[in-house]
Amino acid sequence: MTTSPHPLPDEPETADILDMRSSGAAQRALDYYLKEEVSIPGTDDSLFSIKPGISQEEALIHASDLLRSAAATAYESASSHQGNNRDLAFSVVYLIDMAKAMVERSLRAPQAQASV
Repeated sequence: MTTSPHPLPDEPETADILDMRSSGAAQRALDYYLKEEVSIPGTDDSLFSIKPGISQEEALIHASDLLRSAAATAYESASSHQGNNRDLAFSVVYLIDMAKAMVERSLRAPQAQASV
């Protein structure tokens, strides 16, 4: 029989074990090794996030730009189709144009109120 060259650590006192129980790291380790479903903190499932502190006007300008790009894409798609598919694509162009008009109207509203 051989002996270990390193002495074994002392057994922790009960107070040390109780202190570790309230530790977040210890709880995550126990969750990982002992629970079937690990308790994962809630994650944000959004594909993108909006810059914190963006003004309403900046957000509307960006939305208008996105709608213009979407309209251009839908228009190109409509141009390359025939029949019902072409009609559907042009209806998407029309819907995008209506949404863009509403956004642009929202952008003009504060300017009109400021001049009154």
